[in-house]
Amino acid sequence: MQAAIEELSFEVALQELEISVARLEAGDLTLEEALALFERGQKLAAHCSSQLERAVLRVEQLTAEGEIVEIVDG
Repeated sequence: MQAAIEELSFEVALQELEISVARLEAGDLTLEEALALFERGQKLAAHCSSQLERAVLRVEQLTAEGEIVEIVDG
């Protein structure tokens, strides 16, 4: 039985997603298995993205002086 996605930590969800991608790339699944794995993978990716967005918001809001600081990619 697979764990509910919303209960997974970011790290566990990402690891499961990586395993799913590897299994899909191997190509040894039936069509039904591949579809089910792809659908769960989509949900895992959305869960990871949501957790990352929340983390970015927290980082932007938490500074030593209480100022909001934008994160700059670079």
